[in-house]
Amino acid sequence: MAENITHGIRTDDPADIGRRVLRLRTKAGLTQKQLAEPAYTAAYISTLEAGKVRPSETALRHLAGRLGTTVEELTTGRPPHLATGLRMRLTDARRTLATGEAEDAAALFRALHDETAALGLVPEQAAALQGLGDCALETGDLTDARDRFAEAEALLADEPLPRRVPALRGRATAHLLAGELRYSCYLLETAVDELNASGMHDPDALLLLYTASIAPYMDMGAHARAAHAAELALTLAPQVDNPALVAGMHRGVARTLIAEGRIAEADASLAKAQELYRQLHIRTELAHCHWMRGYVHAQDGNLRKAESELRTARDMLASKRAALFTVQVEVELADVLRRRGKTAEAEELLHPLLSPDALGAERGAVHAGGAHRLLGLIAEDRGDTDRAEEHYCAALSLLERTGAAGDLADLCRLLGDLLRRTGRTEAALDAYRTGLGHRAAPGTTTLGPAPTAPPQWPRP
Repeated sequence: MAENITHGIRTDDPADIGRRVLRLRTKAGLTQKQLAEPAYTAAYISTLEAGKVRPSETALRHLAGRLGTTVEELTTGRPPHLATGLRMRLTDARRTLATGEAEDAAALFRALHDETAALGLVPEQAAALQGLGDCALETGDLTDARDRFAEAEALLADEPLPRRVPALRGRATAHLLAGELRYSCYLLETAVDELNASGMHDPDALLLLYTASIAPYMDMGAHARAAHAAELALTLAPQVDNPALVAGMHRGVARTLIAEGRIAEADASLAKAQELYRQLHIRTELAHCHWMRGYVHAQDGNLRKAESELRTARDMLASKRAALFTVQVEVELADVLRRRGKTAEAEELLHPLLSPDALGAERGAVHAGGAHRLLGLIAEDRGDTDRAEEHYCAALSLLERTGAAGDLADLCRLLGDLLRRTGRTEAALDAYRTGLGHRAAPGTTTLGPAPTAPPQWPRP
């Protein structure tokens, strides 16, 4: 059977459509002339029913209205309620992902993917793939997440860019979590440029892209770009009705405020995000808010509150079996524990995280580097300089692949100080020079021109 694609729906060949029109016309008791009028002729209906012509979109809408059915039923033979029922089940699967475990949600999305693929329902199939990608992000299977999001993008290749943005953003997030910061930025910036250059001012899509770009910008040390993305996101927010997108924006903006030392404003922004996620019952994102509030308190020197928030985040993520996010929180919790003098507990928390199944070069490289950095500090505190140097070098090896400029500069300073104290002055100078190279122009040596801003807004 030949198939075509019309607005994301696979349509049958003209002969099948013609037979369908004939059957429904006969059932309705209409003559060819009655069905045709006033826009078409009886001869056109006769030709169509014989399968000799494919009706246009306009003709299909006319026929569907006269026959009391839908364009989808005419072109595919599927009853109109079928896609509606599948979309309701997709919503249920999303709710399961938000409130329960990713594995349970993935089972629902897999079943929906198979059904929608068999029925040729392209938008619903893409939505199921995006759901599977989000489940894979939670469980930490970043390769599977990238593949699922890429499949969704490919299915929607003929759709306008705004419809592809959620899948593209998911793929960029998977690359970010794997430590591929530059490529994550490239994906997001390219989409922003395409949207703005084409005049497709879609506030939801732009807000999603600008918000998603904040994290890789910050990790790369491109703070000016991150701040500008946050500014544009805040400008877009009043035009967006989706509360989950607005909550994500507040969470992203908070990170730029922390970097600028505006701690109270960052905490207020996180509180707004937290309240929205609480109303929406999205537990993973709510846990991320606790996580970031813990970071805010740590930056502000309130280590007791930081520990409390990070433990809450870890427990919430662990209860959802969000494996990768859980171990990433544990790295930040270990940092707070070390600073509070709970060194043994911090070390006990960190060592299991360095197994390939927890963190590594392909699975959370930035946080894996952070874990090695902390273990190096702990070893230094004990006077074990050899062990400290091993951890610092392991951290450098991981972070150099990511381009995380700020973390790299700090690590080079720690390694340089260690080498200087142990009498290796030349090696120390090399480490300092490397660190200065990363700090000199953060983000500008690895990123191209800033993405095009909408015409009414200035470039960064």
